[in-house]
Amino acid sequence: MTGTLNSLSDRTLTDVPATVGKPAYDRSQLKTGIIHLGIGAFHRAHQAVYTENILQDDPSWGITGVSLRSPDTRDALAPQDYLYSVAVRDGAGEKLHVIGCLTDILVAPENPEAVLQAMCQPDIRIVTLTVTEKGYCYAPSSRTLDESNSDIIHDLKHPHAPRSAPGFLVEAIRRRHASGLQPFTVLSCDNLPANGETLKRVTVRLAALTNPELGRFIAEHVAFPSSMIDRIVPATTDQDRASVSRALNVKDQWPVCTEPFSQWVIEDHFPSGRPSWEKSGASFVRDVAAFELMKLRLLNGSHSTLAYLGFLAGHETVSATMAAAGFKTFIRAMMDEEITPTLPALPDFDLSTYKDQLIERFCNPALHHRTAQIAMDGSQKLPQRLLNTIHNRLLAGQSFDRLALGVAAWMRFVTGKDEHGQVIDIRDPLRDQLLRATAGLTTTQDILSALLAFDSIFAPEFTQNAHFKSVILQQLETLLTNGAAKTVQNFKPASTKT
Repeated sequence: MTGTLNSLSDRTLTDVPATVGKPAYDRSQLKTGIIHLGIGAFHRAHQAVYTENILQDDPSWGITGVSLRSPDTRDALAPQDYLYSVAVRDGAGEKLHVIGCLTDILVAPENPEAVLQAMCQPDIRIVTLTVTEKGYCYAPSSRTLDESNSDIIHDLKHPHAPRSAPGFLVEAIRRRHASGLQPFTVLSCDNLPANGETLKRVTVRLAALTNPELGRFIAEHVAFPSSMIDRIVPATTDQDRASVSRALNVKDQWPVCTEPFSQWVIEDHFPSGRPSWEKSGASFVRDVAAFELMKLRLLNGSHSTLAYLGFLAGHETVSATMAAAGFKTFIRAMMDEEITPTLPALPDFDLSTYKDQLIERFCNPALHHRTAQIAMDGSQKLPQRLLNTIHNRLLAGQSFDRLALGVAAWMRFVTGKDEHGQVIDIRDPLRDQLLRATAGLTTTQDILSALLAFDSIFAPEFTQNAHFKSVILQQLETLLTNGAAKTVQNFKPASTKT
């Protein structure tokens, strides 16, 4: 029983079996060089692992994590000296590694000043972010700052005690500039198109609203390189905690579970220096855009489509969805026929093999990646994951029936009732507005019209396009009539051209 085990800590690392990887450096020599905003499971299974692997050569790149919302991660890991384990799982089994790169975790709502002071330490050279799409406080349809966002309104009134990620960046950069410190580099690690450019645009705009001179300084002197990140990281369950703790022979309150595959492509623009992440397998390139687009459309677009259709069909996980009749064929055809033609050429990159790997990863039975987890925050994800691809298909006069079914499945999902009339636990920044807009609607046309009215999701190129609306309506009607399982199993595209 895990209740009888000692807790994971620096002192109890000697209790961990030799088969488990452990920090290969003296943790007492770690210095903090990176502040990470959004210390969630993905960061701990991805960027933190890349950093862990280079600390033996350079211990100046320890990470202080910042939670912008909940104290849960801090409360779980502080008693463990900020150690935690990564469990890499596939059909062949599990490999464990204890990660030691975290030096501290701060909780922004408890003490925003402590976060700002940490960001203004001279040794901080990089601030990284995984705050999800909604954390950027931007309108996905226009990729500009959402000035009606409640956190942005607060930060404009109280810039010295911010709530939002852009707010913390602006105030920390202002303080560093005022004290003569070099700006840190800001590295977005979220699934946004041109994530560095998007974050820069949002940050510059927020700064300019309070101080135009500060906005100009950030625009001219702060680096915002883009990156593409890829690793599937399901939410940790109590069963995961118990099984990992047994394998560790010590209790780990918050391990992370992930897959063997990991990818990180980074624009090489770090004026203040950077870790040698390439030694951990990261790729540094001049332009991330093509890789980013490939991943957003092939992996994330397919993932969201699987999540909504799979959830509606009654499947709890992605692997269970892929095992159901028709889903694997549907997703591969969507990748090959509707998404791949919209991607730019990637010289020396085997796109067919990448798609094979995606299918294999989606089918991984060891991950238990819940469809409900992937379905979260759909209003923020839909434009970059599906709608932008559809826009390219529309411009080319090509069909997009499978992509349209993904959008229709999201529309069906956010009405708040599943195919058996049970309430869906929708977790989305626009949850209340979406439910109010669709409440009591019984026709597909009314549902479509109500949801297309959300201009933060659907740009004019969609709401003013009769063909787009017609195709979405057709797929929505099919879903409501036949259900998700039969729709996918019997799917036939209407045509090859519009």
